[in-house]
Amino acid sequence: MAHPALCGLARQHLSELIEELAPRWEARCESGRHERRWGHRRRQAGAGPKYELVCTDRVPATLVHLRTGLTYQALVRVIYEVSSSTIGRAIAEIRPLLADRGFAVPDRPGVRLRTLADVFAYAEAEDVTLWIDGMETQVRRPQAGRPGRRAFVSGKRRQNTIKTTTISDHQGRTLWSGAERPGRMHDQTAMRTEGIAEQFHQHPGVKAEVDDGYRGLANEFPRQVSAPPKKPKSVTDPADGPLTEYYGWHEHKRRQSSRRICVEHANAEVRQWRPFQRYTGRHETYGETHRAIAALVSDRAAQRPTLHKPGTGLVPVRVTAC
Repeated sequence: MAHPALCGLARQHLSELIEELAPRWEARCESGRHERRWGHRRRQAGAGPKYELVCTDRVPATLVHLRTGLTYQALVRVIYEVSSSTIGRAIAEIRPLLADRGFAVPDRPGVRLRTLADVFAYAEAEDVTLWIDGMETQVRRPQAGRPGRRAFVSGKRRQNTIKTTTISDHQGRTLWSGAERPGRMHDQTAMRTEGIAEQFHQHPGVKAEVDDGYRGLANEFPRQVSAPPKKPKSVTDPADGPLTEYYGWHEHKRRQSSRRICVEHANAEVRQWRPFQRYTGRHETYGETHRAIAALVSDRAAQRPTLHKPGTGLVPVRVTAC
């Protein structure tokens, strides 16, 4: 169960994750028992029925389910000798703990980014350029007659999808991922409902690189947000107008897309997990599952060393005596 091919984490990372989640899981279970009995415990700690799966077993079971997409019955018959309801309960308890961890910060061990405000505050303090891009995951079609059924139909992919937004740095390390919205909603609208415009107002020094889907933000914040240039209206083909105007636009767009490849790599790391190739679970649990997996991906990405580009400015030379 602890093999990286099954759980998606290195053994050292898995052991650290279990040590981190065990106290929180115990506190959550004790809180639930306190609410059920309407008061403090009447017996000593450890009395009563024992758990069939302790936290050391629940975390790997949850990771295997998230990584490979194995069903509860497969986990029961192949790995654990418990009921499927026990596996389902274990995953339902560990998954929110993983989702609430936040996202790791490169070169800052122990610091986590949980909200969009945290990301902008970190970017302004560290002078980090944010790279923003959307990601769509195919989901099951809602039942007929369900309100809001058409909201999941994506106009881009012609499928039922749920859309999320990823923010990374220049090396493709995930800093934040969220804003889960139905696939029919526009990328820019999804981030505006999350409050990104207010963050740009509060942090005027933060820079961001976006694609065509966020052109409205680039028009509203021209000094902070950079988007690809618009295609010239008078030139639709090289044969219809000056070559310099057409190829200038094409080359500018190509270079901007080349710089944005880092956030595409951040989305590709999340795509390696089975649920994001095609999500077959309930729509209500997609956001929690997405944040749990994205947080685990950010842990591994934050371990990559920061590569500093050499400066091209002129440095004054001081003559020293030999």
